[in-house]
Amino acid sequence: MNSGVIDFITLGCSKNLVDSERLMAMCEAHGFRCTHDSDDPQGEIVVINTCGFIADAKEESINTILEFVQAKAEGCIKRIYVMGCLSERYLADLEAEIPEVDGWYGKFNYSQLLEDLAPLSSPEGDTNVLQGNEAPSVAVVGAVRHLTTPRHYAYLKISEGCDRHCAYCAIPIITGRHKSRPMEEILDEVKWLVSQGVKEFQVIAQELTYYGIDIDGKQHIAELLERMAEVEGVEWIRLHYAYPTHFPMDLLRVMREKKNVCKYLDIALQHISDPVLQRMQRHITHKETIELIEAFRKEVPGICLRTTLMVGFPGETDEDFEELVAFVKWARFERMGAFAYSEEDGTPSAKLYHDDVPEEVKQQRLDRLMRVQQRIAAEIEAEQIGRVLRVIIDRQEGDYFIGRSEWSSPEVDPEVLIPAEEKLTIGRFYEVKILDAEEFDLYATTLI
Repeated sequence: MNSGVIDFITLGCSKNLVDSERLMAMCEAHGFRCTHDSDDPQGEIVVINTCGFIADAKEESINTILEFVQAKAEGCIKRIYVMGCLSERYLADLEAEIPEVDGWYGKFNYSQLLEDLAPLSSPEGDTNVLQGNEAPSVAVVGAVRHLTTPRHYAYLKISEGCDRHCAYCAIPIITGRHKSRPMEEILDEVKWLVSQGVKEFQVIAQELTYYGIDIDGKQHIAELLERMAEVEGVEWIRLHYAYPTHFPMDLLRVMREKKNVCKYLDIALQHISDPVLQRMQRHITHKETIELIEAFRKEVPGICLRTTLMVGFPGETDEDFEELVAFVKWARFERMGAFAYSEEDGTPSAKLYHDDVPEEVKQQRLDRLMRVQQRIAAEIEAEQIGRVLRVIIDRQEGDYFIGRSEWSSPEVDPEVLIPAEEKLTIGRFYEVKILDAEEFDLYATTLI
């Protein structure tokens, strides 16, 4: 073991990953060496960045903490520090229940960890390190991150928090009010990331269409994307976690006109039944949702829509669910995920409604909805056969290079497999012809 090495474990979403990358850079600027999600941890110190969004995520976080507590008891590591959403939400309970952890931090005070480790001073003249108790979403100009993704892509967090207050969601409880990062600061980070070799940007936030509202009352996501697209070296920009209510339609113009803004939109719709949407406090109707999807398809021909849906919300009837199934068949989402409702402490739905849909019914509905989507996804992927696509190569696995088109985000979407004998370069773009398709993968050959 090496006392100068810190092993970071990141759980949950890509927004947590950005926080870990920032803290890793801070620690390295103070003399530590950092590893991330290593198969063979080498340090005496472990930092676990937790997720506390839903029950499964909380369970995974607790189990991971207990795993390292056991490793500490066996002498494999010396110190454990925990940060992130779970500890932000349940700090007092966790401190009492798991005293073996050496320090607990939330989402907004994790830089305090540096003081607690009594690290080396920041190198002279270094202005790229967060100091004090700054929020992770507020970085200094030219902020340094220790990128844990492949060198050619990165996640770009443009804000923190959410003001939407959907009935089922604990995010506002954990993160607080929406806070946009200054646009110039974001653009400086984009330029720094390009200088590090990043070509592809996954723009993320709890709710990215709200960007700018807290600054001057106006939505500025379209302006931000347009200015990002003008930065030399930015090849692809992809949007995650939009909200349908009061959607900024000017964003569609930017997506249509700027070649490096991918025709891809991740927008969580959750449901389609008006009674369920009303209880969810989504502030949108069935009719408005249909009109929005029609506008997406019309304004941005060829757009790829990713959405998330929920089954089993309190009061969801068989009729509500059948309406949801019919909606999925009509919309034919290129990408779709779904999950069953779970009651979260402190949320409006936990206070207002009884969790009255039996667990077995939730699971049956979830399974059926995903079967419908799997058939749709397989049909959509099969339609790609014979097309020529521009793909970026992420990695090599066995007999294949693994790439993605503009319609696929890393780790969650279908990939393009190209025979390894074609001798491709990771991080480069290639024109490929699609030869075959499976439900979640395409097979291709490069064009010479």
